Amino acid sequence: MLDRWTSLWIRSPLNLLARPLKKMGVRADQITLTGFLIGLTVVPLLAFGLYLPALAAILVNRLMDGLDGALARITRSSDAGGYLDITLDFIFYAAVVLGFALADPEKNALMASLLIFTFMGTGSSFLAYAIMAQKKGLSDPNFSNKSFYYLNGLAEGTETIAIFVLFCLFPQYFPILAAIFAALCILTTVTRVWGGYQTIRQADELNNPSER
Repeated sequence: MLDRWTSLWIRSPLNLLARPLKKMGVRADQITLTGFLIGLTVVPLLAFGLYLPALAAILVNRLMDGLDGALARITRSSDAGGYLDITLDFIFYAAVVLGFALADPEKNALMASLLIFTFMGTGSSFLAYAIMAQKKGLSDPNFSNKSFYYLNGLAEGTETIAIFVLFCLFPQYFPILAAIFAALCILTTVTRVWGGYQTIRQADELNNPSER
């Protein structure tokens, strides 16, 4: 829901950071992989209750996730890079939730399972719509720099980062926070599935008027 605004706020700072990297010959895919490996350290950090170091790893991962896109835009953007970026993002999101489940299985495991379940809903509706949007030439002008097109929702990248920060700052409230965010993810999935279905159906009718 907030991505359309935050993407505008952070674009200029990320571009400033990306220019020196371009001169050094750094590739966007290298940033993507490095950020992912740093992000995976959240699993052992959270499992051992090291919440502030885990928060630092999350923020570095998200910074590098934005930086790889900025670097790709001023060098050479590729579908392969976009695929790598979005795939590793989803794995990272699940890794954070897994870390909290390991931190306190008795208290956190149920809500962590629910949250990963709802991530499957937001992720599958995101990717399925992206495939059809590409096939039918649909686009989202609010996210023209994204490698994948997708419908807006209540739980997007900005909201996910925010909830991860809250998880780390207030780990004792993880079950409650996870339940709230899971509800937002469910609403996002429902609206994406319905909106995506209607959009694709209308595109089908325009392309095949005889089948109306």
